[in-house]
This record gives sequence, C-alpha cells and structure tokens, in this order.
Amino acid sequence: MPNAVRDLMARSSAEDWINGAGRRLRRAKLFFGHGAQDAYDEAAWMLANVCRIPPARFDELLARDLTDVERRHADELIAERIRSRAPAAYLLHEAWLSGRRFYVDERVIVPRSFIAELLDEQFSPWLERPGKVARVLDMCTGSGCLAILAAQNFRKARIDAVDLSPDALAVAAINVRRHRLSRRVRLIESDLFSKVPHVAEGRYDLIITNPPYVDTASMRALPDEYRHEPKLALAGGTHGLSLVKRIMTEAPRFLAPNGLLVMEVGHNRAVLEKAWPRTEFTWLDTSGGDEFVCLLTREQALEATRGKG
Repeated sequence: MPNAVRDLMARSSAEDWINGAGRRLRRAKLFFGHGAQDAYDEAAWMLANVCRIPPARFDELLARDLTDVERRHADELIAERIRSRAPAAYLLHEAWLSGRRFYVDERVIVPRSFIAELLDEQFSPWLERPGKVARVLDMCTGSGCLAILAAQNFRKARIDAVDLSPDALAVAAINVRRHRLSRRVRLIESDLFSKVPHVAEGRYDLIITNPPYVDTASMRALPDEYRHEPKLALAGGTHGLSLVKRIMTEAPRFLAPNGLLVMEVGHNRAVLEKAWPRTEFTWLDTSGGDEFVCLLTREQALEATRGKG
C-alpha cells in the first residue's frame, strides 16, 4: 500500500482527511472546474458525499470522526479521481447548483451555468412581473438543471426543456422525477427549435439557453477532465457561436411580445458583439462577472436577425 494511502487511513477526523486528500489531489495536478474551486474543496465534497452530508452543512462534516468504512470509500474515490482524471461529479453521480442536488453521468456535461443564480433572482429587474410568467423554454437543457430551477422559481409556469441528445434527455428525466416536477417540465428531443410547438400553445415569456460555445481552438486545448464530457455539449464551431447564432435567429418567433432571451456565451462576448455591432446586448452581473450571460428583448433579437443589429 502506498505511504500516502496509509497516512490517510491512519487519520480519524474529517478535517485531517480533507487536508491530506487535498494535498494528494493538488500534487496530482488535476483540473478543478466542475463543481469545486480547488483540491481542498473537491476533497471536502467527496467526503461529504460519502458521509451523506450536504456541502452546505460543512461545519457538521468537519466536526465528525470517520468510520473505517467511510475512510476507505473516500480513499478509493480520491485514487479513482487521480487515476481517471474524470470530474468528481461523474464519480459521485452528483452535481450541486444553487444549493440543489442533481444526478449526472457522462451522458451530460457537469452543470455549472451562471444562469442558475439569475434564475434564483427571477431576472430582476428585467422581468417586471415574475409571478405572471406562464411559459419558459430551456434550450440545450442537458441534465435539466436550469429547467428545474426555472420551475422552482416561477411556480405558475410550465417549462419546456429541449435537447438534441436522447442520452442527455434520459438524464434530465431522472432529475425531473427526483424533483417531482413531471407535471410541469416537459422534455422535448429537438434540433434547437425544429420540433418545438409554439403556435397552438402560445409563446414563451422567457427563453434561457446555455448552448455549446467552446471554439475549435479551445476544444483542442481542453484539460483531460473536459474530455470526459460529451463533445456535442461543448463544441460551438470555429468561433464558438454556431448554435448561438441559430438560437438568436429563431428565438423571436417563439417569444411572447414582451418575452426575454437569456444566453450564456462563455468567453465569447467580444465575438458576439462583433457579429452584431449595432445590437445593445444587456450583460448581466453574475458571480463570475458581466462577461458571460447576455439578455435581449424579443424586439432586440428580431431587429438583430433582420440585419439591423
């Protein structure tokens, strides 16, 4: 048995285990960006999962001593994380967004959208009457997390969650069931808007989307952890805007007269503004800054796609 593993197993407190495991993860030169900010956060997350303690109750985790079974299971997770370079979320089959737990596996990308925190704020002040929101569309839903957060934040709304991948929709179905939202969240397999009904059922008050937006050069340089995620859910074409442009073009006819389009575009703000130099995008403040999520009214999106933007 390697000395590092023996040292970890000799420790009984959760805090000691997290410190030791964090050092191991850091020495392994892993990439952290799928739910944890650094090696110690990830070690704490893994241990919290093993001990069945939500990450929000971190103090409770630190105060406990580990059983032999818990320590052994946690050690195995650390070893597998280092060996495989797979994101911890896939090893745990769990991701956390806005304090909610979601099931994930390698059929979907690990949820990490800034739109989540904006949903919790109900897009204030741009959405004037959140209580009146009746229909929401989550385009490129993946694991379904944003659709579920939309349903939880707009209690009277019906949500359509769209994805091209049947594998992703299978994961989304698990999450919709677990959050008991099957009556309000409808899953639709569609290449963007191609199979989305809109005329007979009315238009959407809000369209949210976190589409693939990684450009070709960045795809080639991705760390190993990202290579475990579906390429379909990441690759956004040469400049990262292939799907964004299609969504902007098609969204206006699916939006209600006062509807809003909210898009996450990664690091492509400058590229997007160059493509539509006369369009006044509203860039929303998030915990990551104001470079990642933009908002357009239906009229702004319509003008942009008519060549006026």
